Amino acid sequence: MDQIQAKKEIQALTQAIEEHNHKYYVLHDPVISDEEYDIMFKKLVGLEDAFPKLKTLTSPTQRIGAKVQGNLPVVKHSLVMLSLDNTYSFKELEEWYQRLVKGLGGVKPSLITELKIDGLSCALTYRKGDLVLAATRGDGAVGEDVTHNVKTIRSIPLRLKGKFPDFWEVRGEVYMDKEDFALLNQQRKEKKEVLFANPRNAAAGSLKLLDARLTAGRRLKFFAHSPGILEKGKSVKTQWEFLQQAQSYGFKVNSYNRLCLSLEEVMTYCEQMRLKRQEISYDVDGIVVKVNDLSQQARLGSTLKSPRWAVAYKFPAYQATTMIKDIVVQVGRTGVLTPVAHLEPVPCAGVMIQRATLHNFDEIKRLGVNTGDRVLLERAGDVIPKIIKVLEKHSEGTFELPKSCPSCGGKIQKEKAEDVALCCINPSCPKQLERLLVHFASRSAMDIEGLGESVVRQLLDHGLVKDLADIFYLKKEQLLDLELFADKRAENLLKAIMHSKQKPLSKFLFGLGIANIGIKAAVNLAGHFGSLDAIINSSAQELQAIDEVGVIMADSVIEYFKQPQVQKLLARFKAAGLNLSEPKTVALGQRLEGRRFVFTGELAGLTREEAGSWVQSQGGKVVSGLSRKVDFLVCGENPGSKLAEARKLGIKILNQKDFEEMAHA
Repeated sequence: MDQIQAKKEIQALTQAIEEHNHKYYVLHDPVISDEEYDIMFKKLVGLEDAFPKLKTLTSPTQRIGAKVQGNLPVVKHSLVMLSLDNTYSFKELEEWYQRLVKGLGGVKPSLITELKIDGLSCALTYRKGDLVLAATRGDGAVGEDVTHNVKTIRSIPLRLKGKFPDFWEVRGEVYMDKEDFALLNQQRKEKKEVLFANPRNAAAGSLKLLDARLTAGRRLKFFAHSPGILEKGKSVKTQWEFLQQAQSYGFKVNSYNRLCLSLEEVMTYCEQMRLKRQEISYDVDGIVVKVNDLSQQARLGSTLKSPRWAVAYKFPAYQATTMIKDIVVQVGRTGVLTPVAHLEPVPCAGVMIQRATLHNFDEIKRLGVNTGDRVLLERAGDVIPKIIKVLEKHSEGTFELPKSCPSCGGKIQKEKAEDVALCCINPSCPKQLERLLVHFASRSAMDIEGLGESVVRQLLDHGLVKDLADIFYLKKEQLLDLELFADKRAENLLKAIMHSKQKPLSKFLFGLGIANIGIKAAVNLAGHFGSLDAIINSSAQELQAIDEVGVIMADSVIEYFKQPQVQKLLARFKAAGLNLSEPKTVALGQRLEGRRFVFTGELAGLTREEAGSWVQSQGGKVVSGLSRKVDFLVCGENPGSKLAEARKLGIKILNQKDFEEMAHA
């Protein structure tokens, strides 16, 4: 692999991993399995090791984990809460053990095995025996103060028992029993509230409630499993001793914990617990294996992300059988056709599964699947529903590939011969157009206030818009015929559309929804070429010469603009009087030289990573903590405690509009 290809791969992996970090840690709504995430992460590590010059300060490999969310006070952990590396086979577990032995100079350590409970990590601090602080893991370095909620958990002592040190810190898992989870969801169903997906999400949501009275009713529980900072001179020498100490202080310690003298004992334990997991009253997704001796732990040390002395052995995914009721082909914003299986509802790993993606038509062919077939379903990593194989054939043949777009009837094809996915290549495809119009009008693109999903749907239903350019030719009398519009609203929308014509080229370019072109690439392209015509007439080599524009991005730009439909569309944009040029700015890397930015809250249509990448491309720096050295706090919706702190420190506060105007100044 050459450097250009590696750069492309690293960019794609970085974007995907950060998005999955956001979904898992911030939204508590993961969409891939832990195993899939680990494969992506290991691939990124390998590429950065092979091409060290491509490693950036914002790479996922340079951070420990998640982001802190919400309005709760933030807490800096006295000792970083690292995450565990995962293994999925005894072979991988043995490879980890061999690295231990090598790191300890040939000594074979005793090991502790503990159930890996699917809950929420929490750190508890005691001073003179009293609970003074409870904090979530957060990003490993900084978490959220949830002391008020933790005090409602009856398995956590408010005061330590027996003879205890002046300072003591314990870490463990907050979780919810399966039975209590079912009861909670039943209560929410009766109140017509949104149901929790699984006990882990319920525990996480409960621990972050602002009203502790609500938390008290959730029946949360806690198992102590690890030491934090311990008072010097009184520390225990092994993990096993620590667990016994925690139990003597009044903590609930898992009765399934085992002290193993060999790796063979560990493997036997893992297999026993795999078979027993269904009988346990709480969700268990694997086994944590730790070196018992704390001095050996210290000798082995940690990577930036994980301790070398501990690892998680993950159980195989849950499986279930069900029948395919229908296979529906969905059309995405970029035109990609995705087959989705609609299933007879079936419980799997604590969730009722009704749909499963079939990914692409090659996958359908490989499985030989069709409507009416009984299939084996797997919730990989206890997250994604996936069809593994056909168990009983109740149909003739396999699902027939569509010959045209199910939305517009237009031509479909693979963008490249080696591609798997089929695409509708009609840029005015109604299904694409609906999503594309909303994207085009979003704040990060053309910022047309009032052109949201409901308005777009009405415009399409009444045939007033057949492509992106049509919105610039709308008339007031047309809008007044729609049920959503009265005189004032019609005028406001037309004013917003008129105002958007002056938006810079970068906003327009991003709004077109060109495959692989995000906001940063749009800014770089527009800033470099200055005009749309210059971009259209550029060669692949000229495009690839721009910072962070690789082969795939360059090909996407060229392929997009050479389509006859797109050329007609652009002619209509020009006739409507759109700007299609980028104002000259200070050279990249100089505009924000030395300026420090902190972000809080949610940015509409823009990820923190995209915003941070733009700051860094201009020579600025993104930091996580506030101090008087910070120049700007960029404040999105639902900001956390950083907003009040920034005001106290006199830091300049930018809303999203201010920040975006700075980006295009």
